[in-house]
Amino acid sequence: MATTTELLTTSIDYFESIYAEAAGDPDRIPWAHRGPNPALVNWLNAVAPSLVRCGARVAMVGCGLGEDAREVMSRGYEVTGFDCSPTAIKWARSLDPDHVEGYVQADLFNPPPRWAHRFDLVVEINNIESLSPDRVGDAVRALENLLTPHGRLLVIGRVTDTPVPVAGGPPWPLTEAELLQTTADVGLIPDGPVCSFLDDEDPPVRRIRAVFGRRS
Repeated sequence: MATTTELLTTSIDYFESIYAEAAGDPDRIPWAHRGPNPALVNWLNAVAPSLVRCGARVAMVGCGLGEDAREVMSRGYEVTGFDCSPTAIKWARSLDPDHVEGYVQADLFNPPPRWAHRFDLVVEINNIESLSPDRVGDAVRALENLLTPHGRLLVIGRVTDTPVPVAGGPPWPLTEAELLQTTADVGLIPDGPVCSFLDDEDPPVRRIRAVFGRRS
């Protein structure tokens, strides 16, 4: 059986290979969309102004080429976009040379110690579903550890009605109940409604958007 370290190394190597083999062509990155996530943009327009102060520290998890990070930066937040792939970070910096310090190569499961409880908002989009089900709890715990005492976690990703077996992925979308239980296990509860919707892909994919905060 593979150890945790071996699993993490394999995951990092996998994502790095995707970006390295793309050789600068974003069309060869399956999850690159040449623009920010629409569900994130809608949330930034409608909810964020009343929930997260301007200038707040924001962590963008698995930022890839930085499309979402750049959108959040444009709203006046202090953004740290991080990804386990060094090639992705180098690429993101080349696309946004005015904010090179905002893109950092780091592993969610082993982040810099100074990031503990540092961020007012942590944005997780489509990363959890790329992890096998046995790693999701550790990932959510790592996300929670990035939050300030009154910070929020924004989760956007695929959702399913029935649990997906390990042999059925990736991706491994969670059910709404699984997401709520996994976040509750680390002391996070929904802050507002949990939204389920069909995205604009062809064919449409059912996704979920939810904000979590610590129990008061």
